[in-house]
Amino acid sequence: MNPLLQRIQTFSAAEEFLDFFGVDYQPDVVHVNRLHILKRFNQYLNRSPIPDDMDEAAAREACKVLLTRAHDDFVSSTAAQEKVFKVFQEQDGKSVSLDSMRVSLATRSQKA
Repeated sequence: MNPLLQRIQTFSAAEEFLDFFGVDYQPDVVHVNRLHILKRFNQYLNRSPIPDDMDEAAAREACKVLLTRAHDDFVSSTAAQEKVFKVFQEQDGKSVSLDSMRVSLATRSQKA
């Protein structure tokens, strides 16, 4: 694993990543989408891995580009539209009505 990627494994907040890589970000976007941004960043890293032997400056720039792209995905879009997490992928734009939940719960309680 590239040493730069080993170093960022200790980060826990989205702002730590963004500040470390010098990404200009919108705090309101990060506040609402922090986990989505980090998940998308990880997806981008998986698609475009940083080679183990890449020097730190090049690795930092590559990560900055990917993290900026991950952040920008949520500037003009929503988490539901981007479908980063499985719950959004499975929902596929469907909404669940309160009535359908009541029927489902009633059916389950009758079976129990």
